[in-house]
Amino acid sequence: MTEMRRRKYCYFCENKIDYVDYKNERLLRRFVNERGKLIPRRITGNCATHQRKTTRAIKRARILAIMAFESESYR
Repeated sequence: MTEMRRRKYCYFCENKIDYVDYKNERLLRRFVNERGKLIPRRITGNCATHQRKTTRAIKRARILAIMAFESESYR
């Protein structure tokens, strides 16, 4: 039997967030796995526009040392 899966919706469109702030580490951490890798769009459910903005914000946060490039336990 095939199982019906619930459609994933973009977190930013759902909550009417138009600007993805690179300083908001708590929000950005939702889109990074425990090893520090970006979670793809097909898993998070983000739309293409917000996935690009999220990726850009995470990269900026990493450069400014707000977020880590990789987790400490991974090394």
